[in-house]
Amino acid sequence: MNNRRNWLKQISLGTIALGLYNVEAFGKPFEEPILPHLDNSPITLRSNENPYGPSPLARAAMAKSINNSNRYGWDLSAELITQIAKKNTVSDNNILLGAGSTEILDLVLQFTALKRGNFIMAETTFDYWTAPFEKLGLKKITVPLTKDKKHDLSAMLKAIDSDTKMIYICNPNNPTGTICSRQELESFVKEATKKAIVFVDEAYIDFTKEQSLSNLVSENKNLIITKTFSKMYGLAGARVGYAIANATTIEELDTIRSSQNMAISVVSTAAAIASLNDEKFIQQVYTSNEEVKKYTIEQLTLLNLNCIPSYSNFIYFSLDNYKKDYFKQLKEHNIEGTKIYEENGKWTRITIGTMKEMQRFIAALK
Repeated sequence: MNNRRNWLKQISLGTIALGLYNVEAFGKPFEEPILPHLDNSPITLRSNENPYGPSPLARAAMAKSINNSNRYGWDLSAELITQIAKKNTVSDNNILLGAGSTEILDLVLQFTALKRGNFIMAETTFDYWTAPFEKLGLKKITVPLTKDKKHDLSAMLKAIDSDTKMIYICNPNNPTGTICSRQELESFVKEATKKAIVFVDEAYIDFTKEQSLSNLVSENKNLIITKTFSKMYGLAGARVGYAIANATTIEELDTIRSSQNMAISVVSTAAAIASLNDEKFIQQVYTSNEEVKKYTIEQLTLLNLNCIPSYSNFIYFSLDNYKKDYFKQLKEHNIEGTKIYEENGKWTRITIGTMKEMQRFIAALK
């Protein structure tokens, strides 16, 4: 038991002996990409991933934990829950782990579908995960965004009826990058949760100075928040996410899955714990994202492309004034973007990569 506690402590503090491993592989400088970028090497600007990779402490923790992958990670999961609860100023029983926020989204989907009825979400927002809803007996109701691409909370509130079981809010919103202020969202939650569950997706809130709604869950059984390590922490492939909710709600969510906190591997859990303690890396990611975002928006504006102010690690912009074939330009320069999200205005999204990547992106458009 003492050895296990010592191991947990080592990982949580990020004090793993790097001498056991190749320091160049697991402690690369922040600006160095995981793979070298040749002049025409592929650039992926599609899925809002962190271009700087996992933090050095996370990489070291992952390498160390491989030797413990023959054991189930119950104790390590418990440590991660405690660390997450501390970060969000809630109790351990307010946290539910999942394999990325996608598993949490699916879990809330199943939980909501048990009650039948309808669910409400914006048009346009992160909706890839909602396809099974209607197959499970739920009707989707969409509410248009405002002219400046923000959630129309007033209209969403009016759309609630006696059959509404859940309202989904992505904040900051994907793909638009817009945000609801803490004050307006808190007012919305107070009213909406009198009638239905409000599910707030805070996948990108770490790229803002906005406060999470996590402090509201102890008094509100109908508020569920999901967060992820995929974006700011650079662990998209490691698949670590979590829900924050009232303890009673967490218990109810947990009853519809086969095992508790067993969806995340030991390696991924170790990486998440180490990431929470690498404040230097998080600040570097935040600062770099702001710098590169500013550059990219300035350059897109010079190309006469309308950009929506972004509170995230991606930019939503219109191709209405672009005279070339945008997607052909990306393909010819080995850059992977996304799609047209709104035909009216030809709105698309691009992930913010490193400065060198975005310079290549702008050069490709020119």
